[in-house]
Amino acid sequence: MKIKYIVYSLLLIGITALIVYRINANNEIGGSKANDAVEQATSVKGMVLNAQQFNDNISLSGTIEANEQIEIRSEVSGIVERINFNEGSKVTEGQVLFKVNDIELQAQLSKVRTAQKLASENERRAKLLLEKQAISQEEYDIVSADYQSASAESQLIQAQLSKTVVRAPFSGTIGLRYISKGTYVTPQTLIAKLVNTSKLKITFSIPEKYASQVSVGSQLSFTTSDSKEEYKAKVYAIEPEVEIATRTLKMRAIAENKEGKLYPGTYANVMLPLESIDDALMVPSEALIPVQNGKRIFIAEQGKAKEIDVEIGARTGNEVRVVSGLKVGDTILTYGVMALKNGTPVNIQFEEPVTLTAE
Repeated sequence: MKIKYIVYSLLLIGITALIVYRINANNEIGGSKANDAVEQATSVKGMVLNAQQFNDNISLSGTIEANEQIEIRSEVSGIVERINFNEGSKVTEGQVLFKVNDIELQAQLSKVRTAQKLASENERRAKLLLEKQAISQEEYDIVSADYQSASAESQLIQAQLSKTVVRAPFSGTIGLRYISKGTYVTPQTLIAKLVNTSKLKITFSIPEKYASQVSVGSQLSFTTSDSKEEYKAKVYAIEPEVEIATRTLKMRAIAENKEGKLYPGTYANVMLPLESIDDALMVPSEALIPVQNGKRIFIAEQGKAKEIDVEIGARTGNEVRVVSGLKVGDTILTYGVMALKNGTPVNIQFEEPVTLTAE
């Protein structure tokens, strides 16, 4: 009997040991699977979305033009008698620039005035004779017409004489001259160019979709290709219609140029502010995933990736404004998103957002 009890005891001990072993083994397998689940979580970068100020600007190409610019020419033909300006100098409105010899016109005027005087006397005598009924009304009308014709010819020559003196129509800087004293000039001869550069015009065009966001009085800034200095200007005129070929709207702004650093004809890089938003939601461009009907972004929810369809607005160099689909406090995934799908466990390394201005 003792042997029997000993055998039963050994069997019971063996069975108990086996049960304990199996329990421990199952626990180890479960722990290993849990560890595997943790190891399978995808490592990504992310950021918590915060509202920030965003200046929505567009960058445009423009051309700088003189506020006023003309080509100086003579309205009458003749020999240049006197030049009263220096190349590259400042001139004032009304200043005499040059004079064309008028000796022939003076002689013509003297001749016409003599004829005018005689016609005037004839008209006076004819009027007296008409009052006495010594001549007919028709005869008087002929004499009167001769007098009026002589007066008109005298006025015409006086007008031509006034054109022999050429004055500056506005104040500005006169450029290089293309004549010398003694040059025979005609209305086709270019004398010089007169430019008013105390103020300058900036002409540029904006896409039609932004037309409602710009009006007369809108402020803008611009730079030139030869300098990084920023200048200010104000829109003062807008074309009343969109150009059909380019679907753009042309407008002009005016800028001060008192120091003379800007030159007409140069290129201008215009930065035009459209609106300023105090609570914009900005996300990095690499966080967006193109889909057939728009854009999609991943956020983290309870440790897993979740797809969200979003609507986007203006862009900066590396950020995009999200108009709808996200809210403040969402954790967006910014790097490593191409390998994700809905429900993928993620380990997030957080990064700070960067605030930029739209271009």
